[in-house]
Amino acid sequence: MFNIIGAIIAGLIVGALARFFYPGAVEMDFLTTILLGVGGSLLAGLVVHRGRPGVHRAGCLSSILGAMALILLGRVFL
Repeated sequence: MFNIIGAIIAGLIVGALARFFYPGAVEMDFLTTILLGVGGSLLAGLVVHRGRPGVHRAGCLSSILGAMALILLGRVFL
């Protein structure tokens, strides 16, 4: 139960920081920001741990960079 709450809080923080550091306006609601942060953490975990499945702590900086990469991919392909 606390792992889920911790992932939501970490996702909110990572997503908000990624939106802050990404150049230009990034308009998202609260839930999308949380999902962006969690997705960025998962993406960073996959890249840092060479594709091994599972959730790993990739570090705050790489999670923010992963979330920023997801913003970029969303803007390019959507």
